[in-house]
This record gives sequence, C-alpha cells and structure tokens, in this order.
Amino acid sequence: MSIVTVQLGQCGNQIGFEVFDALFSDSHCPQGLCSKRENEAYQASCKERFFSEEENGVPIARAVLVDMEPKVINQTLSKAAQSGRWKYGQRSCFCQKQGSGNNWAYGYSVHGPRHEESIMNLIQKEVEKCDSLSGFFIIMSMAGGTGSGLGAFITRNLQDQYSSSLKMNHIIWPYGTGEVIVQNYNSILTLSHLYRSSDALLVHENDALHKICAKLMNIKQISFRDINQVLAHQLGSVFQPTYSEEGSSHYRRNPLGIDWQVRPPLSGATTLGKMSVNKNLHFNTSLANLVILRGKEVHSADLGGFKDPALYTSWLEPDNAFNMWKTQRAFNKYEKSAALVSNSQFLVKPLDMIVGKAWNMFASKAYIHQYTKFGIEEEDFLDSFTLLEQVVASYRNL
Repeated sequence: MSIVTVQLGQCGNQIGFEVFDALFSDSHCPQGLCSKRENEAYQASCKERFFSEEENGVPIARAVLVDMEPKVINQTLSKAAQSGRWKYGQRSCFCQKQGSGNNWAYGYSVHGPRHEESIMNLIQKEVEKCDSLSGFFIIMSMAGGTGSGLGAFITRNLQDQYSSSLKMNHIIWPYGTGEVIVQNYNSILTLSHLYRSSDALLVHENDALHKICAKLMNIKQISFRDINQVLAHQLGSVFQPTYSEEGSSHYRRNPLGIDWQVRPPLSGATTLGKMSVNKNLHFNTSLANLVILRGKEVHSADLGGFKDPALYTSWLEPDNAFNMWKTQRAFNKYEKSAALVSNSQFLVKPLDMIVGKAWNMFASKAYIHQYTKFGIEEEDFLDSFTLLEQVVASYRNL
C-alpha cells in the first residue's frame, strides 16, 4: 500500500524533504533487536509506501511538489539529488501572478482553478505508479497565504477524484505571537475547508516544536530546519511499519491505519462509568489514542494507564478508543522511542483563540477587501466561523 505525498508551498516542501530523508535514513539503519528477515521486510515495506522504482539505483520519492515560485522547489530537488541516496522524480512549479501578494483567496479562487488540470495530472501520474494506493499525505502551512488556499483547493479536488482513498493533511499551527497579520483569517479558512474535504488533520504547533528544540535539545539558535527535523522524526516514527511478534509476514499494511471515524452514541445510549480515582485530575478528554513503541524493551512497557476510562469520553469503551503498536525495530538510531497520536481536546483552547481573534478582526471589517476581491465573500467567513465554533463546542462537550 503506497502513499502519495503532496508538498505545498515553502513550508510543505521543506518539511517534505526532511520527512523523506528521515524515512530513508531509518530504513537503512542497523536492524537493532529484530531479526535480519524482519529488518528486510521493514525496508521493503518502507520502500513500497514512500518510494517508487529506482533510477540508476536511486529510489524516487512518491511525491508531487507544488509552489508559487521555483526557488524553494529547486533547492528541495537539489538537496535530495545531492544526497545520492534518493531523489524526487517530478515537480509542479507555478510562478505567482505579480501583484497578488501572499493571499489565501488568490490561492483558492484563482491560482487553484487556473492550474487545477496540470496539478491533478501530475498527481494522477504519481498514483499510476502505485500498485495499490493507500492514500494521500498533504503537507502544508495552515496560516500561510496563497499556498494554504491552494492546499485547501487541491484537497477538495482529491476528495472529489479519489473519494475512496484516505486524505490526511499535515498542518503547521502558527506561532501564537503571529507571523502574518491575517494569519487568523487564513487559519479559519484553511481549517474549515479541510474539515469538509480531508479525512484527518495531523497538527503540529510551531510553539511546541520550538520548545522541544530549546529545552530538550538545547539548541541556542533555532532554525526552521531544526524544527523541521524534529517534525520529520515524529512523523517518521508514526508512519514507518510496525509488526507483531509473529514476524515479518505480519507487518501492518496500512501506514495511515488510524481509525479516525469515531461515531457519537445513539440517542439514549447508556454512558460508561468513569474511574473516580482520576476525577480531580486535569486532562484532555480523548476520542482516540494511538501509542507506537519502537526499539528496546517495548514488550515490557506498561501502557495500562491509557486504558483508564477517565481519559475518554463517556460513550466510548477504552478498548475501542485505544490502540498500541509495538516493534523491536528501533527508529533512526534511537535505542527506544514512543509516539502518541491523540484525537482529544488538546487543540480546543488554541482553536478557540484563533477563531476569537479572527472574529474580532472580521467584526471591524479589517483586511476583508483582500479576500473579497478574489471571490471569498463575507458569507464564506461566516460559514467558517459557524463550522469551527461547532467543532469547538463538540470537543468541549466530550
């Protein structure tokens, strides 16, 4: 089962390179505690998912690169080629219309439709190289301008043309202090459109990644590449294959195999009792948690705490809400590692804050003209506010 990655804008292309580089490096690391046979199956599974046929002995990433100008794409292609270990096979590069600025509405309403056919053709060519398509992994910024609007447009098209394949969007939550004056507008428009067309949103916060670099890694002068490498290792440790103790023939075939479809209870359904021992503790109520353990001592790790009913909404049994993957095959030279993918209330506060800031600007009509001149009307903003307020309320009420 293969994944086609779509790298969008400067953010998506720079992160995408680091992800592929981390995946390739990991698949060629020493096998650690697993057997030679298991390691060979691990390498073959990684190659099938993320890389296509070799060109002169060099694997080609299953990826389409999209940006509004050639500089970042050319740098990304060059870095991959210079490594001599893997490379990109094709790209999509469009020069931005002069005078449009870095504008979400331009990306969604003008740039997307104008280049829809050529972008979707490139994606189709990549899909045709897959023996079996698992889904799409779309990497993009949430608060950026034209790239975020174009990303929302492409995701909608993927939903229309590949409705049975999983669409997972990886989005970067902007710094709380602000990067772009209209980042809150861009964020609510991106999130509301992706909520309608994507199957899963995998979110990383810039502030949290910055804190990891500063406090855990003791990096003094933190660069975007430092942050992107932390991201790449986290994503790689989630997407690389895991297998059961029976051996290599039991590798998990779906690299995006998280069950994101959690249904609410039927009307009048009996709720489950929560353990009173945790009633006074503060935590984010979850719909689903996935823990992935790799490397040494994974089979002796005690994860019983994740099965505490108090962690989950009252209408879900912990056995239905918690999943655990283990493998003795270490990730990227780490002796042992753990990753948590959680669908919980964690983002309620930052989402509510972004919606509130955007509404305050909208109420005073600030910068609205930058969007209306490219076809995004005030009604589109109101629809986005309504949808995201419903999402906040739903998660708050878990």
